[in-house]
Amino acid sequence: MNYYSASGQMDLSDRIAIETGICTNESFKKIAQRLRRHPSTVAHEVKENRTFIKGNYPNGRDCRLARHCVVRHLCGCDSIDCDMKCRLCRDVDCTKICGKYISVACHKFDSPPYVCNNCKNKKLCNKDKYIYSAKFADAAVTRRRSECRQGVRLSDEKMKELDELITRLVKKGQPLSHIYAEHENEMPVCLRTLYNYIDDGELTIRNVDLRRKTGYRPRKKKYNDINGFHSLEFRKCRTYADFENAMRFFSFSEDEVTEMDTVRGVRESGKRLLTMIFRKNNVMLLFLMPDGKAESVKRVFDYLEAGLGIETFRRLFPVILTDNGSEFKRVDDLELTTDEDGFLVNRTSLYYCDPMASWQKGCIEKNHEFIRYVVPKGKSLNPYTQEDVTTLMNHINSVKRPGLGNKSPYELVDEADKDFKALMSLLKMHLIPPDEVHLMPDLFVKK
Repeated sequence: MNYYSASGQMDLSDRIAIETGICTNESFKKIAQRLRRHPSTVAHEVKENRTFIKGNYPNGRDCRLARHCVVRHLCGCDSIDCDMKCRLCRDVDCTKICGKYISVACHKFDSPPYVCNNCKNKKLCNKDKYIYSAKFADAAVTRRRSECRQGVRLSDEKMKELDELITRLVKKGQPLSHIYAEHENEMPVCLRTLYNYIDDGELTIRNVDLRRKTGYRPRKKKYNDINGFHSLEFRKCRTYADFENAMRFFSFSEDEVTEMDTVRGVRESGKRLLTMIFRKNNVMLLFLMPDGKAESVKRVFDYLEAGLGIETFRRLFPVILTDNGSEFKRVDDLELTTDEDGFLVNRTSLYYCDPMASWQKGCIEKNHEFIRYVVPKGKSLNPYTQEDVTTLMNHINSVKRPGLGNKSPYELVDEADKDFKALMSLLKMHLIPPDEVHLMPDLFVKK
């Protein structure tokens, strides 16, 4: 077999064939035979253009002891001036100087196929990983090709001749387009490149010497960072764009996504509702919390895990999409848990919507309307109990809706779904007869 019969650079169709081959566990040799290229060419393509996805480690340290380590002063600092634990220090990487460092990072991608596309654990893995995506690889190659062609690609002699010609004629008041039309055969670059050279300050003349150029305002790049949200630590690798990438790379379906939010009665400290909704059947969960703190949200997660078991929790809540509220900022507490051996394991993956973009989790925002039928805005949640909230939850989930084929969310629950049945049993969820559904403030009278 002649691997070298194909020539030229790879295109998007070649990269799609490589991605498909990797996902079906084909060897580089078999993929290369189909593309009529050498296996080393395919391996080089994968290693050069794979996408790195940073892992979610406690405190950013890939150490087995990072979550509970209490070691201090590894860098030799004065114990009086610094009392910080080394695992929390941003000035020194404790993993490089600590003798107790035990890495939990995965290095399977150091050997063929050099990516995690076909790894059976990639959905629940919270370690560093590489993914090969034909679309992103092709975009990376195009970007590199464009960047390498930027800048001046003329010899000093030709650049000097071009500068003298352009400068002399522009100072006579001639437009650049006129100069190029007359001397096109003498110029080694196009008109667009001339403008770029002037923008970059490569020629003697400047934009101010061009009559019309000074009248145009420079185009502004779109910048959608609101109040610095995109640079916040808890959002790194968990933005809505990362959520879309995860859905694409890890083959998550819409049915596996759970949206999460909180509801409060009045603008005061006190009880709040934690709401979660499953996109696959629109069943909404309601939990009454004593306050809107991160610890209260963690307690709800721990309660569900304890009642369902870690494996059932993972299957029910593989991906959670929420907003940027302070109660959801302790990511590690929500995503990670401790197994029977005392090691940290992943129980879910948390992602955040963009600021001021509630439509990204519109399903749960729309369902909050049913809560307001019974608990209007401005009414405190303090008089209510979890039993009251469970009653409200059952009435809401028993409402038939046109968007669900005139069925209620409870009626869409698959009878064969043992995980969901276990959840309903744990939370005392049951269907209310259609004629008994009641969504008015007098559902339960509170003084």
